[in-house]
Amino acid sequence: MKTSYVKYFLMIVAILTIFFSGEAQSQIKIGYVDSETILKQLPEAQKVQTELEGLQKLYLDTIQTRETDIKSKAEIFKSQYEDAQKKVESGAIQSDAEMKSLQEQIGGLQQEIQTLGEGLDAYKQTVQNNLLQRQSELFKPVKEKITKTIEDVAKSMKINFVFDKADGTMIYGDKDFDITFKVLDKLK
Repeated sequence: MKTSYVKYFLMIVAILTIFFSGEAQSQIKIGYVDSETILKQLPEAQKVQTELEGLQKLYLDTIQTRETDIKSKAEIFKSQYEDAQKKVESGAIQSDAEMKSLQEQIGGLQQEIQTLGEGLDAYKQTVQNNLLQRQSELFKPVKEKITKTIEDVAKSMKINFVFDKADGTMIYGDKDFDITFKVLDKLK
């Protein structure tokens, strides 16, 4: 019970301080936007999204082709391995040279499949990096346009701060309220 009275007391003191401070008299205005809604409805953003989806489809088709190739080679390997096992068990392989040739053939297929798998993994990583880079390049002018428009609207409406509803980040802040250098001076 004591702590709740203390909390209420501190809250009342804080509210009174805000009301009687000079900055509260100037009345700070805060606004927000939903960037997801803007991006869904802005034609330039839709065009960029369509281009990215097309690029992603090309990459996915290539990945799928490579995966199919690896699967078919794995099936060939499995079949040849089973045939080799049967030959060894039945005694069809008599000499060390035949055994060595069979092992090299199976080992070569196994190495090829492993190399293809590693290549596919590297390709997937490259694709992911390329898509992220391309997305950043394509969306940069769109984001700059949106940010500039938000600043213009905020200034015209005399809004001091604008936040993004989608992720909670501040998109626009009035320079008069920037206390960065005051904090740095105090820290020094």
